[in-house]
Amino acid sequence: MNSRPSSLPAGLLLPGRVLAAVLGGYALAAAVAVFLAAVLPAGRAEAAVGGMQLSFVVYPAAVIWAFSPVSLLRAWVGLLLPAVALGGLGWALRGAGG
Repeated sequence: MNSRPSSLPAGLLLPGRVLAAVLGGYALAAAVAVFLAAVLPAGRAEAAVGGMQLSFVVYPAAVIWAFSPVSLLRAWVGLLLPAVALGGLGWALRGAGG
């Protein structure tokens, strides 16, 4: 466990992790779906379906990460940073692909 005390009250740690799991996990899974739909070498519809199918693997992994023994801030950053990066790349590549 983390040896440093959290700056949040103990009553907010669990709701913070639940929100990280639900919202951060959703954001990461959606970003993975967008990114994969842009880069998978298939037709547009097949790539979108493939990205969505793989996002169903990402979401439970994100939930597990949100409840892992890391700080709440690290859990949020570990979910949102890749979500923003993958979502931005997927959006940019989708626009570049026409």
